[in-house]
Amino acid sequence: MDKLTVVLGDYPHAQPLLDGDAAIGGHLVEPVEVRPVIGAYRRMIRDLEFDVCELAPVSYLMARQEGIALTAIPVFLNRRFHHGDVQCAAHSGIRVPRDLEGRRVGVRAYSVSTGVWVRGVLREEYGVDIDRITWVVDDDDHIEGRVPANVERVTDGRSLGDLLRAGEIDAALTGNAGTGRAGAPRANWTAAAEPEAGQDEGPYPLFPEAGTLAVDHYLRTGVYPLHSLIAVRSELVERDPDLATRLYAAFAESKRLHLAARPGWSAVPRLARQGQQIGGDPVPYGIDGNAPSLNAMVRFAKDQGLLDPGFPADLRSLFAPGDYPDA
Repeated sequence: MDKLTVVLGDYPHAQPLLDGDAAIGGHLVEPVEVRPVIGAYRRMIRDLEFDVCELAPVSYLMARQEGIALTAIPVFLNRRFHHGDVQCAAHSGIRVPRDLEGRRVGVRAYSVSTGVWVRGVLREEYGVDIDRITWVVDDDDHIEGRVPANVERVTDGRSLGDLLRAGEIDAALTGNAGTGRAGAPRANWTAAAEPEAGQDEGPYPLFPEAGTLAVDHYLRTGVYPLHSLIAVRSELVERDPDLATRLYAAFAESKRLHLAARPGWSAVPRLARQGQQIGGDPVPYGIDGNAPSLNAMVRFAKDQGLLDPGFPADLRSLFAPGDYPDA
C-alpha cells in the first residue's frame, strides 16, 4: 500500500488514525512529528513537504488563492472561542473595545487565525475600526504580500509579552497568536509565561466575562471559530479522486474510537468545556453543519484584505470533491 506522510498536532481524537486503528483504505499512515505543529504550516505551504498536514484555515484559503497545489477535507481538529484572547497593558486605560482604536496591538502575524477571528468580532460586534489600530507583529505570514499599511514589525528581538508588560504596546493577543510564545515560530520555540490577567500592575482582559460573551455570540450567529483543517497535496487527490472521501471517513472513525474509549471528552478538558458551551460535539466535521463558521471566516478574511473580493463564495469549492456527511 502507498504511504501517506501525515503531520497533525497533539489531538487524542486523531491518535487512532496515526496509530493505524482508523484505516485509510489503500494507504498506510506514516506520522511525522513537528512540534509545535505551527512549525509545519510554512513547510507545507511553501514546499509541499508532506502528503497530509494540519493547516491554519486562513493560511489554507490564502494558499488556494495563490494557486498553491493544495486542497483540503472539512476536518477541523481544533476549535476555540476568542473573546478571552485580548489582554490590555496595565496602564493602557482601555476599558471598552473601541478604546483599541489609535492603539498598538500585538499579534504574531497579521494573518494568524486568532487575529482574523478577533478582528472580525471586534468590527462586526463592537463597531471597532480595525484599520485605526496599529497591529504589531514579530513573525512573517505564511503567505506574504497581503499585509496592510497599519502593520508594524518588531525589529529588536523582544517578544510581544515583553512589550506588553513594558507598556510599549497597548494590548496583545494571547497564546501562540501573541504573548504565549518567546521563541521564533520556525525553530527554537520556548513557552512563555502568559500574562497574569487581573493581577495588580499586570495585563488585564478586554472582556472580563469572555465565556458568557462567547456563548452569546455563538447562540446568535452559529459561528464557532475554526482553528485547523486538513490539507492534502492536490496531486494525490487528482491521482486518486476517492482519497478525500476515505481520508474524511478515517478521521471521523478516529474521533469515534477515541470517544468510545474516553467518553465526554474527558481527555481534553478544554474541549469538554466547549462542548458544554455549544451543547454538542466540540469538534464537528463536515461542510453543511459548519457553514456559518466557514462563511464568517471567508467574510472576515476578505474584509481584512487577506482574500480578494472575488474569492469563491461556494463553500464546497474550498474542498476536494468528496462525500462529507456531518460527523
